[in-house]
Amino acid sequence: MITKEEVLKIAKLSKLTLNENEIELFSNQIGGIIKYVEMLNELDTEGVEPSAKATDSVNVFREDIVQKGLDIDDVLLNAPQKENNMFKVPKI
Repeated sequence: MITKEEVLKIAKLSKLTLNENEIELFSNQIGGIIKYVEMLNELDTEGVEPSAKATDSVNVFREDIVQKGLDIDDVLLNAPQKENNMFKVPKI
């Protein structure tokens, strides 16, 4: 478990305001996470190559094929408002 002061320091860096119940809750949760990571550090990783992902799968990309796009009149057919071949929307 980490201390109340450490939780408050993390909260300050994160710009969070915590009440006493939240401080206790996060102290236990963060402490559990740290305990788990420490447990992972005990694993024997000798001979294990570092990896950015868990599997050796690769993406299969399809070949780009140029096709005719949609006709502008069909695209704007049901538009509530249009102007200069574009959708007209309210200013934000």
